[in-house]
Amino acid sequence: MKKQELSRRQALVAMSAATATLATGAVNAQSSAVEPPSTITSPRRDFGPGADPNVYFWDPDVIAADDRFWGVMQPNAPIQRLWTGALWAEGPAWNAQGRYLVWSDIPNNRQMRWLEDDGHVSEFRSPSNNSNGNSFDFHGRQLSAEHLTRRVVRYENDGATTILADRFDGKRFNSPNDIVAHPDGSYWFTDPPYGGQLYEGAPDAPGGPTNPEGLLNNRLGQPPEIGDAVREMETACYRVDTDGNVTRVASEEDAPDPNGLCFSPDYKTLYVASTGKGPGDTGPGGQGNIIAFDVNDDMTLSNRRVFTECMVDDVKCGPDGVRCDVAGNVWASSNAGRNVGYSGVTVWAPDGTLLGRIRIPEICGNVCFGGPKRNRLFMAASQSIYSVYVGTQGAGPA
Repeated sequence: MKKQELSRRQALVAMSAATATLATGAVNAQSSAVEPPSTITSPRRDFGPGADPNVYFWDPDVIAADDRFWGVMQPNAPIQRLWTGALWAEGPAWNAQGRYLVWSDIPNNRQMRWLEDDGHVSEFRSPSNNSNGNSFDFHGRQLSAEHLTRRVVRYENDGATTILADRFDGKRFNSPNDIVAHPDGSYWFTDPPYGGQLYEGAPDAPGGPTNPEGLLNNRLGQPPEIGDAVREMETACYRVDTDGNVTRVASEEDAPDPNGLCFSPDYKTLYVASTGKGPGDTGPGGQGNIIAFDVNDDMTLSNRRVFTECMVDDVKCGPDGVRCDVAGNVWASSNAGRNVGYSGVTVWAPDGTLLGRIRIPEICGNVCFGGPKRNRLFMAASQSIYSVYVGTQGAGPA
């Protein structure tokens, strides 16, 4: 059994709490952190393009928990590291027409692009307003959730930018995290508090939950229009209809600290990753679960249930980003903290049974399907982008 340690999200909370107590002095505490091993395979594995061959039939880091897993994975397909150089890679999305992958490097305030034809990587959009999640709608337009500006936007085909939503009931969002399109033309997104910190956005103005003592200068390094925002709302999930009307579809009680989200292939189920507490979060806090809802004909949600607690071998494989394949299996990124060998991707059958997992040597923040046949899984993991061909196809446009 692996000893469970702080997840990345929990670590961020701890750092925020420490900042808030600077004025009253440090608290003496003994750390329980354990230095993790440096590899997940022995001997040490090289994931780079110049690595020696390592796949004779199944990649050794593709691990089945159920025989059905072999039906969705691809024999002879190696896990590959395509690029490294981010500070925290998030929100991979595949553009089918351009045949490129775009993702966010949140602390570096940029979006990156990988071209399939020659593997070239370049800066795609900078600044990105500390964007997190990205996806493409049914018209090929990129959607982005921005931490810094606390809004969700759409990049039009002519190069213009449309603000889809930046407020609900007159109040600013916390820090939209992930966004997906629905066939009816609406957009659904999550709004946890993770962007309200120095590393991935901007803390609140003095007096706000992430800057209660006003010790942090939230205007440093920011455009002049940034700096007066404070967290005003609970964490929640929202829907923007074709007329721009914003509806709260799931409350903090329904899905606390919602992170990644996706629809089932028939759009009758919404999956939401409910992660741990974020900066300044005084609500109930997520438990590292994936929560499922039925999507009703009137676009409301019902029948809330915990789809999976994301436990593997008694190790919490905390979810962040989620995507479905065409058979309805749920592919979730795994943040297992210091439990080296459990970070990567977990794959769950529609009934919540663990099918298997893909392990990589970095914490995985988000996933998407891409490639011309949509049979390639891309993994945004800490500093790097990984991929592996699979035996199924992703559902939805991105």
